[in-house]
Amino acid sequence: MSTPSSPPRHVLLTLVLGALTAFGPLSIDMYLPSLPTIQGELATSATAVQLTLAAFMAGLGLGQLAYGPLSDRFGRRRPLIAGVVLYILASAACAFAPSIEWLIALRFLQAVGGACGPVIARAIVRDLYKGRDVARVLSLLILVMGAAPILAPLLGGWVLGLAGWRAIFTVLAVIGVVALVFSVAVIPRTAPHVGPSGSSSSLGTNLRAVLGDRRFIIATLAGGFSQSGMFAYISGSPFVFMGIHHVSPERFAWLFGMNAFGLIAASQLNRRLLSRFSPARIALAAAGVMVLAGAVLVGLAVTGTGSVLTLAPTLFLFISSLGFVGPNMTALALEEHGSRAGLASAVLGAAQFATSAGASALVGLLNDGTMLSMVGVMGTCAVTTCVLALFTPGGEKDEAPVAQTPAPVAR
Repeated sequence: MSTPSSPPRHVLLTLVLGALTAFGPLSIDMYLPSLPTIQGELATSATAVQLTLAAFMAGLGLGQLAYGPLSDRFGRRRPLIAGVVLYILASAACAFAPSIEWLIALRFLQAVGGACGPVIARAIVRDLYKGRDVARVLSLLILVMGAAPILAPLLGGWVLGLAGWRAIFTVLAVIGVVALVFSVAVIPRTAPHVGPSGSSSSLGTNLRAVLGDRRFIIATLAGGFSQSGMFAYISGSPFVFMGIHHVSPERFAWLFGMNAFGLIAASQLNRRLLSRFSPARIALAAAGVMVLAGAVLVGLAVTGTGSVLTLAPTLFLFISSLGFVGPNMTALALEEHGSRAGLASAVLGAAQFATSAGASALVGLLNDGTMLSMVGVMGTCAVTTCVLALFTPGGEKDEAPVAQTPAPVAR
């Protein structure tokens, strides 16, 4: 795949890739204000409602395992369109879920469809760029993707008040239709990245190459545990703020949006820092900040001094640091796998969302009516991220950026 032929088309492609990457955050954040309402209307427990989040993240992880190899075999476009169509149908079905069990199952299918977005978007970025340019473009995608956590809770809260929680999934289906139209118009037809026979031996060879890359494994796990810390926050924050501290859904949406703004700002600062420092060095420093913020959060929980005024700035610091960890660890993981970017992106996404699903489920299972389960999982994820970042290969020197090297494209 070659770079877009004109600046306007490049901007449009970046916007579309960012929107596809935002499928997950959008589908989660938009219905967060409705979690207590869903619990009441479906006559279920807080733990069961939080399982809809865990099921969604598990679906995102498992779905990517399919889309990655398929996009290497058939090009990026066709698997992407199939996934978006599934996302649309499952989103519409969620609006009619008669019970929490049905909602959990349909959320899983919705995620399997939406999983096409992030895995194929990452693969396209790796098709187009190399070296630090990958981290820069991934940071730029966060600028687009980050609008979802800011706007989605506000939109979700507005839709909830106007038409109820089921209408939120109708809106998600409509957003899926819009994404489908722009994907068909903008995403180019790409040449396969594996042998024409698509044999299992070729897939097995590529998989062994991916899993045998020490940098890929460590960087993927580091990014995965940092993301798990964020999803522990996503899973637990509605009940911490609205349940324990009695924050209104509208005010919660603003607090949630401020943290997303911090994530966006950090990702854009990351693009500038990459001109001076290596991706691994930046990620390690940010992981240290995660540990510091996580320790403060645990301290607030243990001492019982955690109020909205103390929680909000500490959570802002924790979430903002992810804007440095995520793009850089993803770039390091994909660096040596240009010819199998789809498969590498799939394994990376599956591993990261599997850990995220586990973290979200753990927050629900350990829920003792306080915020300790949420901040305890966040702190554990921060320490693990920092240890892994410390041992990520390739971060010892701040080398010069690698020039962009486009790959061939078939249109």
